[in-house]
Amino acid sequence: MSIPNTPQPWRLVYFDFVQHPVFLEILNARPEVEVTKLSFAGDTAANFEVLRRMHAYQATSVKDDVPPAYMVNAEFLARMPNLLVVSMHGAGYDTVDVAACTEAGVLLVNQSGGNAEGVAEHALAMMLSLLKRIPESDAWVRTGRPHKRADLMGRDLLGKTVGIVGLGNIGRRVAELTRGLFRCRVLAYDPYLDAATCAERGAEKVEFATLLAESDVVTVHCPRTAETEGMFGAAEFARMKRGAVFVNTARFGIHDEAALHEALVSKHLAGAGLDVWQREPPPKDHPLLALDTVIASPHVAGVTEDSRARVAQIAAEQLLGIFAGERPPRLINPEVWPRYLERRAAVLANRD
Repeated sequence: MSIPNTPQPWRLVYFDFVQHPVFLEILNARPEVEVTKLSFAGDTAANFEVLRRMHAYQATSVKDDVPPAYMVNAEFLARMPNLLVVSMHGAGYDTVDVAACTEAGVLLVNQSGGNAEGVAEHALAMMLSLLKRIPESDAWVRTGRPHKRADLMGRDLLGKTVGIVGLGNIGRRVAELTRGLFRCRVLAYDPYLDAATCAERGAEKVEFATLLAESDVVTVHCPRTAETEGMFGAAEFARMKRGAVFVNTARFGIHDEAALHEALVSKHLAGAGLDVWQREPPPKDHPLLALDTVIASPHVAGVTEDSRARVAQIAAEQLLGIFAGERPPRLINPEVWPRYLERRAAVLANRD
């Protein structure tokens, strides 16, 4: 792709780290692009002196990593008069006020699909470990707890019903794995897809209540939005099949941690695999961590060498396309496009 010749380079900023070196390798090979690294620990006033000149901001979606001053909200955007695009490290955008970006005429893009394989494999590993009761077995052996082998009797995934909440890039790969490898019946709840599309992606479209009632495994692969926040509470866990397992490798806030703990302690649910937490990492005394029916990981499902490299390449190439005037393929706020084009023309005309 060719980036139009302009008197000054396209300026991109990131804080502290990028997902993979390939991101910088691609962008630094282009003389039309100037990449600046800042530190969250640096002086805020000095940082904003740099930020105000930037056209692109490569941002992280992990809230605990981002100081309040650098959350992308209306106040932040007001201090960034030349900003044209916020590009996320991955698929999530929890640190960004989407409506504020749209109001400001700023594109918001993510890298959806780049880590789909990593997350799907992680979810599958959690399903198998929970059904086979591997965490319990490991804990019993390590503590020398007396037991008979039948005390730890597990179940096969073969032929079970798997319910997938969100049938996007990750969900469709989970459907492919469970249906293809284990001949599972795959149900999907995704209000944004019709039955034919769900079928093409290897799943049967059902209502949320049906998915809860009929699934042996429920796995979450939707974004955290106003619609999905608090989606799994006490009532939803109670509607799940007795002995079912719950897996969330998506985002915190979609399930209620206290309600899940109660469903596990009461033995209504047999286990849970959790890669996302209200506080990340969770405190050592978190009640869920005291249960050997819980598999815990610290938001690392998509953190593989392969996933990071794919995500970084997608991010860099998408930014180069934006700089060249292309409409990005992973645009979160498409309604911003006309306003963005006006701002882009004004920024290009007045770049210093």
